[in-house]
Amino acid sequence: MPEDIQAIERDALERLAQAGDEAALQRWHDEFLGRRAGRLSGILRQLGSLPIEERRTVGSAANEAKARLEAAYEARQEELRRARVEATIRTGRLDVTLPGRRPPRGRLHPITQTMRDLLAALTELGFQIVEGPEVESDYYNFEMLRIPQDHPARDMWDTLWLDPMPGGPWSAAQGRASQTSNAGRHSMLLRTHTSPNQIRVMEKFQPPIRLAVPGKCYRKEAVDATHEWQLTQIEGLAVDENVTLADLKGTLGELARRMFGAERKIMLRLAYFPFVEPGVEMAVDCFVCNGGGCSMCKGTGWIEVLGAGMVHPEVLAGVGYDPERYTGFAWGLGVERFALLRYGIDDIRHFYSNDLRFLEQF
Repeated sequence: MPEDIQAIERDALERLAQAGDEAALQRWHDEFLGRRAGRLSGILRQLGSLPIEERRTVGSAANEAKARLEAAYEARQEELRRARVEATIRTGRLDVTLPGRRPPRGRLHPITQTMRDLLAALTELGFQIVEGPEVESDYYNFEMLRIPQDHPARDMWDTLWLDPMPGGPWSAAQGRASQTSNAGRHSMLLRTHTSPNQIRVMEKFQPPIRLAVPGKCYRKEAVDATHEWQLTQIEGLAVDENVTLADLKGTLGELARRMFGAERKIMLRLAYFPFVEPGVEMAVDCFVCNGGGCSMCKGTGWIEVLGAGMVHPEVLAGVGYDPERYTGFAWGLGVERFALLRYGIDDIRHFYSNDLRFLEQF
């Protein structure tokens, strides 16, 4: 019996040296050391059938062989693990002398590009950039701009009203608005234009004032190729002594030339806006057909780009200015519209669809 144990051990060690991977190593373990089918385990199970005087000798020899094989198994397992690690290092080695893979460079969104160009031009023309809140009160968004609660001009803006909780952070503003008008509980809203911030600035500072107010505005509109419920505006204001419509025309003409080309011409035609008198719409001569008539300008030779006018005397008086002494002009433009015209895009929805194939062109 001890001779059989020695033969099993020799065979096991030879086979163990030939096990070249984890699967072969596991098969070796099952064959020689497995509890159920292992060859050494089979000998230990037969000890009960041996004479008493042989049990101790055979049992001791079998347990010693088992211990040696288990130690050899663990050593071989560690050897295979190290070989696997070394192979991984060799095959996955990083050559630091190779040029790196340059990550793609991000770009400014076309609306952001257009916004920055507009603001840069206005800054060079002497206008200060001022921002204001997007959540606004009825008082600043409508009342102070000559649009009371029952005024039909409110239909010009499809407003997104907010319903603040009693005692919330808007309660004070809601109370002030309710004292001034009959706005009722719907006195807070997402601003429909950036004009409210012009009122806020005029309440704090005396003329001369030259400011441009950029920001997002919100209107409850159906989205189509030319309309979005969220839009980006820049509104401008200049108030001083002896400001005239000629100053407005000169300022907007220069802005149009900086954005659309030095050869551009502008045209002003009468329009109605509650907070200016007179009100005008500004158009530029079509930069596709140069005024000859095409699909871009719908055959007219002109493209409307913004609304403007002379600040209404009642708006000036409402903020404490003397309308007999001061006059001013104001305008409002949609940044998305400028971008549509500037880049020749036919659908405003492309700007916010997050399609990289579109955005990577800018």
